[in-house]
Amino acid sequence: MLSNISNVLRACAQKNGAAVVMSARTYADFTTQATFEIKKCDLFKLDEAPATQVVMTRDEGLQYYRTMQTMRRMELKADQLYKQKIIRGFCHLYDGQEACAVGIEAAINLTDHLITAYRAHGYTYTRGGTVKEIMAELTGRRGGIAKGKGGSMHMYCKNFYGGNGIVGAQVPLGAGVALACKYQENNQLCVCLYGDGAANQGQIFETYNMAALWKLPVIFICENNRYGMGTSVERAAASTDYYKRGEFIPGLRVDGMDVLCVREATRFAADHCRSGKGPILMELQTYRYHGHSMSDPGVSYRTREEIQEVRSKSDPISMLKDRMLSNNMASVEELKEIDVEVRKEIEDAAQFATTDPEPPLEELCNHIFSNNPPVEVRGTNPWSKLKSVS
Repeated sequence: MLSNISNVLRACAQKNGAAVVMSARTYADFTTQATFEIKKCDLFKLDEAPATQVVMTRDEGLQYYRTMQTMRRMELKADQLYKQKIIRGFCHLYDGQEACAVGIEAAINLTDHLITAYRAHGYTYTRGGTVKEIMAELTGRRGGIAKGKGGSMHMYCKNFYGGNGIVGAQVPLGAGVALACKYQENNQLCVCLYGDGAANQGQIFETYNMAALWKLPVIFICENNRYGMGTSVERAAASTDYYKRGEFIPGLRVDGMDVLCVREATRFAADHCRSGKGPILMELQTYRYHGHSMSDPGVSYRTREEIQEVRSKSDPISMLKDRMLSNNMASVEELKEIDVEVRKEIEDAAQFATTDPEPPLEELCNHIFSNNPPVEVRGTNPWSKLKSVS
C-alpha cells in the first residue's frame, strides 16, 4: 500500500513533464519524535531550571522550520525592496534572530499577549499576521496590516501591541497589559520584549519595581543581539548580565539561537508567571545579520568575518535542519519543498505589496478612536478639514 502511494506521488510529480524531485520515502519512514540535549540556562535567584533533555515531534520541527524560513525570506525580500526604494523610511530587519520569536510562540498561547520594540516584522507574523499584510504595510499600501499607515515599526494584530518606535517605551506598556491580565483573572500573561540597547533605560527599572510589587504575570525578555545600534554591549553596559538586572526578579540567560532552548526557557517562565509568583526576566543571547536598520551597513563596528562565523556555527535555521536530518525526522527533499513553497509565498506577497493601491487621503485620519462617532480632524492648516471614522 505504501509503495503504491509512493508511486502515485512520483507520477504526480512527473505529470506534464515537470522536473520535480520527490522523495521516494513515505511518512512512515520518518521518526515521529526525538529527544534532544540542549544547553543549560544560567540562573539568577532560581532553585529550579528549564529542562535540558527535551522532546520535539516531527510536526513541530517542520512547523518551526517553515516559520523561521518564512521570516528569513520575508526580511531578505524587504532588504531588496528597500534598496529598490519601494520601501522607505525606517526598516529594522530580524534575520538571524528567528529562533527567539518562534521559540517564544511555541511556549505560550495566542490568547497571551506580546509587545516588542521596532524590530517587529517576525513577531507580527508569529502573532497571526500574514506575509501579504506585512509586506503591504512595509510598502505603505491599503492592504497592509495597519492599513498602510504604520509602516515597518507600527504593526499590530490580535493580542500584539506593536511595534513601538520609542526605545524602551514598550516595557511599561507591557506591564500595563500584564496588570490587566491579573485584574481580569484570566490566567493570561504578557511577554514584554526589548533589546540590549534599551536595557539601560530608567523606565525599564521603574517597571521592574512595579511588576515585582504587584506580582504581575509578565515575562521581561531582553533580546541581546550584542549591539545597540553600532555600540557593542561591552562598551554600553557596566554589567552585561542582563538576566540579573531585575535584582529582585529571578532571571534566566538562554541560548537565543536555539529554538528548543528558547521554547523550554519560555515554558518555564510562563509556568512561573501563571503560578502567581510574579515577573521573571529572560536574556536571549542572539545575533542580527543585518545592521541596526537599513541605513546601517553593519560592518563599521564589527567584521564581516564575525558575521560569517555566527552564520556558519550558530544559524538557528541550519541548527534545526541539521537536528531533523540527523535524527531521520525529515528528508533533504522535503525541506527543499518547504523552501520552494516559502519563496513562492514571499514573491506573491511582494507582488501584492507593489501593486495594491496606497490608502486615499480621506482615510488618513481614520481609526484614531476605536468606537466613536465620526469626528472632524484639523489638517495641515486651519482651513483643511479631515474626518476620522472608527
